[in-house]
Amino acid sequence: MNTQEFEATLKAGNYDEINTISKAVGYQMGEHQHTFDACALITAGQIDIVVAGESTSYKVGDIFRLSAGTVHTEDASPFGVTYIVGRRNQVK
Repeated sequence: MNTQEFEATLKAGNYDEINTISKAVGYQMGEHQHTFDACALITAGQIDIVVAGESTSYKVGDIFRLSAGTVHTEDASPFGVTYIVGRRNQVK
């Protein structure tokens, strides 16, 4: 899937905020959660995300999804990472 197709998919899925994020070599974030659903396409590097003790590596071309409130850690320390991410805010 190319970036234009991915962004169109995000818009169709009601992801109202779309950004490109880059994290440098050495980036790590401890356990946290977001108030929004996230869907991201890796465009460079790699990120490892741990949810409920299970680690998954996402590389170029992979898509990851996290529902709002999902507790997780992030690690892009070996390679850094760049990704296009859509955020879908939860209605209260």
